[in-house]
Amino acid sequence: MSELSLPRRGRGRLTAAAESEYQAKLRAFCAAIIQIRSTLDFEISARGWCYILEDHGLKKGDFDAAEILIADCRKTGMLPLGIVAEDGGRKFDNLEWIDEHGPEVEAQNIVATVKKAHTRYFPVSFWDYQPCYIEMLVEKVDLRSLFSPICAEYAVPIANARGWADINTRAAMMKRFAKHEEEGRNCILLYCGDHDPAGLAISGFLRSNLEELEGAVGWSPRRLTIDRFGLNADFIAAHNLTWIDNLETGSGKNLADPRHKNFHHDYVQNYIKRFGVRKVEANALVVRPQAGRELCRTAIEKYLRLDGIHEYWSTLEAEQAKVADHVRYLIGAE
Repeated sequence: MSELSLPRRGRGRLTAAAESEYQAKLRAFCAAIIQIRSTLDFEISARGWCYILEDHGLKKGDFDAAEILIADCRKTGMLPLGIVAEDGGRKFDNLEWIDEHGPEVEAQNIVATVKKAHTRYFPVSFWDYQPCYIEMLVEKVDLRSLFSPICAEYAVPIANARGWADINTRAAMMKRFAKHEEEGRNCILLYCGDHDPAGLAISGFLRSNLEELEGAVGWSPRRLTIDRFGLNADFIAAHNLTWIDNLETGSGKNLADPRHKNFHHDYVQNYIKRFGVRKVEANALVVRPQAGRELCRTAIEKYLRLDGIHEYWSTLEAEQAKVADHVRYLIGAE
């Protein structure tokens, strides 16, 4: 694929020739995005698209403009609406479902479902065969999409940390940790986020957020292991990930501004001394999906007893086979 540049319409009214040239560039831009999407097996946010397009020539300074252009192209139909990952927190519930096939096909589908229904029987827990219990938080929706298949292999719950401030979310997590700790397991919270002052200091922030609810939940996170994995300087350099030359926060404020309330905090000053006024957003991992998923797998397996995984699946498959036998018997007895 040739180097990709951001189509620019310019200001004012264009001549017919200029408008035609702009539209041609816009079609090529959209065609490139659609072609790239066909090669990916995970969903991407608008910001994530900027990092992917950077690998194809998009300039770092054009990220914001590219996000706006992608949104405009989705609105006009030049790009599919689903080219950008849907925000799961904004989905509607109770949408009506209508079967579009006839009774014969529906009957065939039911029979097929019955034949494999035993594989949805889970009478044992993955964690019954492990000395620990793991959950994962990620800073960006792109990472949730990228890591979810790996987490599913190990029964690791994963969520976007964006909703972390919600009291119910934190309390529910604490209750799960409390249950597993009571059963004798070490509890692990894995975190993958931005390489910036807050991202590197996240362990302290997460623990203090949990401690706020200690009285309400009745569980203390003092024995909880909080392990930040992912973006570090070596990984960034090895995979040539993009540094952003500012320390702006999600609220639009700048941690490098002496007027910022946290500017003089040690975690900010130590970061600036070590890395300068720059950061790497977690979204950057989408341009190296294989390396990102290997990073995720390594972070999880660091705490697991690998032979316990084999024991779990052996036990589970044996129990599921018993269900399949009973189903065959009941169907034959009808």
